[in-house]
Amino acid sequence: MHSVNGRERSMCSPSASTPPRLIEAIEADSGGSPSAPVTVSTSRHRVEVQEFSDAVLSCTFRTEKDQNPRIEWKKKGKDVSFVYYEGNFRGPFEGRAKIEGATVTLRRVTQDDAGEYRCEISAPQDSVSLGETNVTLKVLVPPHTPSCDIPSSAVTGSVVQLRCRDQQSIPPATYLWFKDSKPMSPPRHANATYLIDAHTGLLEFRSVAKEDSGRYSCQASNNVGPAKMCEGKQLTIEDINITAIVAGVGVVVFLVAACSCGGLLLHRNGFFSPGHRGRSNVSYITPPQEPQDFKHTQSFML
Repeated sequence: MHSVNGRERSMCSPSASTPPRLIEAIEADSGGSPSAPVTVSTSRHRVEVQEFSDAVLSCTFRTEKDQNPRIEWKKKGKDVSFVYYEGNFRGPFEGRAKIEGATVTLRRVTQDDAGEYRCEISAPQDSVSLGETNVTLKVLVPPHTPSCDIPSSAVTGSVVQLRCRDQQSIPPATYLWFKDSKPMSPPRHANATYLIDAHTGLLEFRSVAKEDSGRYSCQASNNVGPAKMCEGKQLTIEDINITAIVAGVGVVVFLVAACSCGGLLLHRNGFFSPGHRGRSNVSYITPPQEPQDFKHTQSFML
């Protein structure tokens, strides 16, 4: 057995423990001499690398007779596309990948490169002419600065939600909230005034109080790169102004009463009666009609 540029060629003899019937089958397929058909394997079926780094997709093979098998790499998706075919890289991999033996190195990978790849070895001269192995590439993305939705004010006793989200990190980020630059620990009892979901980034106050006022910020992390934090925003909790509410209600009541009284007076004065043209105590005098000009109504015959 010997290896050249990532491929191994093997002419094997059966061991003493090999069943006689299997030896006969192997010898019959290989023309009388026992040998192993083409086999394909990988040292890593799952590869995880950080975005913009290089990814090595391992593929080794061993042939029975064929010393120049055909090597192909394909990527699975909605459709199967060629990565390496007929000695050249194809599509987006052209100019940014290399092959040694059957092992492929992709340079500066992005999320578009993530997916499942298949290494295929075709050896027409072998009894089993085709072998393959699969490698899954996962591209890890460090946290980005999360977007934070923090209201500027609220009234005491109301429900207030603060949201934090980083939609680009892989794996998904977890979140930590800060108040006045101090981390907020998740509540440990059921009667807590707020809830924190570290996976969705939601901070919810069931009933805010004035002491909840402060400057809030959120940090996203996923152990791939350095954590990122959004800019802090001030949240001010204000008491409900009872005096202003009572005064406003009083003004509304006064306006409604005034409108009602005015409408009643107008109705009593006949303002809304049919044919009314003004106040009921005003007399209208029909203007005198001017004498009409003489109109010729009959014909006279002389």
